[in-house]
Amino acid sequence: MLVLLSPAKKLDFDRTYAPETYTELKFQKDTQELLKTAKKQNPADLKRLMKISDDLSDLNYKRFQAMEFPFNPENAKQAGFAFAGDTYTGLDITTLSEADLAFAQDHVRILSGLYGIARPLDLIQPYRLEMGTRMANTRGENLYDFWGERLADGLNDELSSHSSKMIINCASNEYFKAVKPKALNYPVITPVFKEVKSGVAKVIGFSAKRARGMMARYISQNRIENPEDIKAFDMAGYSFQPDASNDKEFHFHRDVS
Repeated sequence: MLVLLSPAKKLDFDRTYAPETYTELKFQKDTQELLKTAKKQNPADLKRLMKISDDLSDLNYKRFQAMEFPFNPENAKQAGFAFAGDTYTGLDITTLSEADLAFAQDHVRILSGLYGIARPLDLIQPYRLEMGTRMANTRGENLYDFWGERLADGLNDELSSHSSKMIINCASNEYFKAVKPKALNYPVITPVFKEVKSGVAKVIGFSAKRARGMMARYISQNRIENPEDIKAFDMAGYSFQPDASNDKEFHFHRDVS
């Protein structure tokens, strides 16, 4: 079983809490190919493509220009420890035990516009390149064209050796679309997290992102291999809602009234 997460725009490259153990990205050659295109973009291009401020476009221009392989602990950081948005607040990876982290390394995958798929301990360098960016490249008009079915093929290959051949999709629509779901050979379950106020259940963006990270944490801490077992997820007051769920979506609600 594999759990998919989106990356985060917010990054933390302070290496104080990073472990000594690290691994290498599986899509390095693809990243190097895409990086050639990214390096050709000037700050104005990046501002236009990603709809970001002058300061952010300048920052990411410098990041792309400085990026070079090979990655090592001096110039890079493990992906699960480098991303720092709401999802990674929920994951709270620095407080996982060594055994929990080992399970996460085998079962949690982070989708990325630049890196394709990263495991929690794969080294990355700082960047910003959302999957939805319409940056023309050597393989097409945008990043979905660039990655094609490579991500689906990678997940299919990994799952072929798992005892439970299932994907738990905790990624956003923008990122999961890059997987080309129709190219997956295995079933997908998407957890849906809603806040209930005055009897009305709604998806609240930042809360749902945090809950997705908590789900990845829960699966890692409890060594879950059977997707049925995630129905017991109860972190932060969430509980499984059988009446709202089906075989493709597991709904979890919490009362915030």
